[in-house]
Amino acid sequence: MFDPNTDVLKALENSGISVILGARNEDLQALASDPNFATNWVNTNVIPHASTVNIAYISAGNEVIPGPYATFVLGALQSLDSALKANNLNIPVTTTAALNVLGTSYPPSNGAFSEDSIQFMKPVAIFLAARQSPLLANVYPYLAYSGDPTHIQLDYALSRSTAPIESDGSFQYNNLFSAMLDSLYAALEKIEQSSVEVVVAGTGWPSAGDVYATKDNAQTYANNLISHVSSGHGTPRRPGKALKTYIFALFNENEKPAGTEQNYGLFYPDMTEVYHVNLTP
Repeated sequence: MFDPNTDVLKALENSGISVILGARNEDLQALASDPNFATNWVNTNVIPHASTVNIAYISAGNEVIPGPYATFVLGALQSLDSALKANNLNIPVTTTAALNVLGTSYPPSNGAFSEDSIQFMKPVAIFLAARQSPLLANVYPYLAYSGDPTHIQLDYALSRSTAPIESDGSFQYNNLFSAMLDSLYAALEKIEQSSVEVVVAGTGWPSAGDVYATKDNAQTYANNLISHVSSGHGTPRRPGKALKTYIFALFNENEKPAGTEQNYGLFYPDMTEVYHVNLTP
């Protein structure tokens, strides 16, 4: 949830559904500078729902590093963490990053934060490591593939290959999702924060809107993704673990800009399936 919508939170009560509750990007400055604002935010958006909604994480902003709100992320994390602890709530506070925080991402072992991101990402990662909280990341092989289809194989982007497609030293990759995730882990290692886990807060493939956005590709990506992240294989850099991953998105969104942005959903707004996904754990 990119903002704490009361109607949505009420609908989620007693569902058991795992929720990432987002603080709006526009609120980060107030959260960072005014402890009372953070206290009121928790009192309004968390406490009434904490016993009935499975709030897994609170995200201070979405994809704000690098950018004008980046300077407020650490302060917002600290204020929200203090406000939660004052109410004896043990909900991890974190932020959600896009992979544009990386200046280098290929091959994955060369993953490193960009010059305009590292000044913000390093203190955030130190904060997360101290509290054993994960970093949330949006990981979209579709965007990488559609931006460079000449050099990236479609099977690699759709996790459709069983044989290795890319070699990176001793690491072998048969899917782009793992390679993108490992480039972020490599960047965390370079700032000496290798203990920080990455949770994928959003990944998906659009079913319409451009030549690569087809129902067949979207269905293949979603089903292969679920199989991969739940297998326990992990990634070459972080083997042997299930990968906590949230699929974007539940519904097609007709109020977004025309094109692929409207077509990431598993369902149409009338609740019919766009394509079938095996969501059985």
